[in-house]
Amino acid sequence: MTRTVDVSFVTSGHDVADARLHRLVSAARAADLEVEVLGLGDVCDGPPGVRVHTVARGSMAGRVMTALRYARAARGSVLVALDPDSLVACSVVARVRRRRFVADVHEDYLALLRDRAWAQGWKGTLGGALVRVATAVAARADLVVVADHHVPPVEARHRLVVTNRPDVEMLPGPTDRSPEPRAIYVGDVRSSRGLFTMVEAVRLAPGWRLDIVGPVAAADREELDVRLGDPELAARVRLVGRKPPREAWEHARGAWCGLALLDRTPAFVDALPSKLSEYLSAGLAVIVSDLPRQAELVRASGAGAVVEADPARVAEVLRDWAAHPDVVDEHRSAARSWVKRELPPKPYAVLGESLRKLAR
Repeated sequence: MTRTVDVSFVTSGHDVADARLHRLVSAARAADLEVEVLGLGDVCDGPPGVRVHTVARGSMAGRVMTALRYARAARGSVLVALDPDSLVACSVVARVRRRRFVADVHEDYLALLRDRAWAQGWKGTLGGALVRVATAVAARADLVVVADHHVPPVEARHRLVVTNRPDVEMLPGPTDRSPEPRAIYVGDVRSSRGLFTMVEAVRLAPGWRLDIVGPVAAADREELDVRLGDPELAARVRLVGRKPPREAWEHARGAWCGLALLDRTPAFVDALPSKLSEYLSAGLAVIVSDLPRQAELVRASGAGAVVEADPARVAEVLRDWAAHPDVVDEHRSAARSWVKRELPPKPYAVLGESLRKLAR
């Protein structure tokens, strides 16, 4: 007999390959909950072992319609919404159908809008209004899950901080570095996240290769193609594209270091990107831009270098590491020590238990 659905994860803005979605679903499954996912992209990229429903990514208007359709179609006794439009839609459906409603707010959406090229003029005004409404709705949810202490809503009826710690079951663990120096970037690929900084840095560091794992923002695709028109550089930069977490992190095997070269934008200045602790969990040295929280972590752990987000400075570190691989090994050893010392074994267990209480 088919079990009823306990929890529906609903998103009209995220691909089902999204790493946080996979981690949240894994937490729910570990709590013995029956789960379904309604999102975007390829069904095969969704979290394993659950029912996954997808549609293709569409326009902004289409995204709102998807949110409404998904909220109505969701069968779970608990609806978990992962973005502002789905959040508003799920809150209405949950109220009408007497279901429990959970808002997962994994970023400061208002700050994030300032980092998006499309969020100008009327689109920016409309997006800002939606975010403000969604934040107010989230504060009244049965549970609001935020990815960091500073992420709104700061005041809510029931607020749970679930930071983007790595799920080690989705990572390969430390491996020996390859003979040839190789850097890796895993995540959302766009200019403000260091795309052109790292590509240019590799150009200035002969002998280095770079794997970029993630979807390239449409606004940056043309310029990236121009830069990779240089055959020598193109031979050393590999664009892997979007992959589900376990497959994405397989590319960390043999890599020397991971890159997190965020620009100093409102969305990132107080951020601690999840990829940083994932790099460390994979036993990689790291190079990060000099933003407060990630710089503090790297300096405290001794796992890498903190630099200005400037290609020349990053390239200088890469060239030095290629000439002195023993330094890289020291950073990689420090990364492993930090993971053993600082990372909890089951960082999402509290979320799974919270969802179980709401569902039963």
